[in-house]
Amino acid sequence: MKQGKIHDVQFYSEALQEEMELLIYLPYNYSPLYKYSVLFASDGKDYFQYGRIGKVIDEYLDQEEIENVMVVGIPYKSVSERRRMYHPDGDRQKDYIRFLVHEVVPYIDEHYPTYQVGGGRGLIGDSLAATVSLQAALQYPNCFGNVILQSPYVDQRLLDSVENAKSPSGLSVYHVIGTEETEVATTVDGKQDFLTPNRELNKLFENRGFPYFYDEFKGEHTWKYWQPDVRRAIQMVYGQ
Repeated sequence: MKQGKIHDVQFYSEALQEEMELLIYLPYNYSPLYKYSVLFASDGKDYFQYGRIGKVIDEYLDQEEIENVMVVGIPYKSVSERRRMYHPDGDRQKDYIRFLVHEVVPYIDEHYPTYQVGGGRGLIGDSLAATVSLQAALQYPNCFGNVILQSPYVDQRLLDSVENAKSPSGLSVYHVIGTEETEVATTVDGKQDFLTPNRELNKLFENRGFPYFYDEFKGEHTWKYWQPDVRRAIQMVYGQ
């Protein structure tokens, strides 16, 4: 099986005022002569390690089942920093989204052969990483055309953002949640029901007319269930 490569790039962010790491996955067929769609993954290291996203992409490319796509993973430094950057209440969330849109996207467009349009850029995340991905996509509708949400944390603020989205038809959403995600242990807020608010989010996406896929899997809030789902998500979003 042919394998792509991960380029580990140290990147100073003005928005966050610190050094950030980017894990840039170039699939096995990478060539500067082709153009690539780009998928930006918060919880970036987890998507490579637990989600095996690079392997999934290489397999599909080898079978000519998906378009050319590269992945930009953005790892978090600690659980507490992750919450500060991804949670709607996080004091660094606005800065993180600014870093993503105004620094990471232009850097990738400058260094790699990308489409440089919203339709060629997607976001993927699990749990809080899904939450911040959706918020970035809603705040910058011209920047991102696809978002893959695996068990997002949903609060009223997120629901309001979807309710007030200016151009729902421009953002294609893939959304899954587990039927057993009723008592999810969180680092700060104790056990929380993820399922009920996700069902509310589902209704809202449908009412607002987003191009939309929704599914409930039998399982809990863990990579055991997200990992096989990565395969379907990539095929649905990037399938030929």
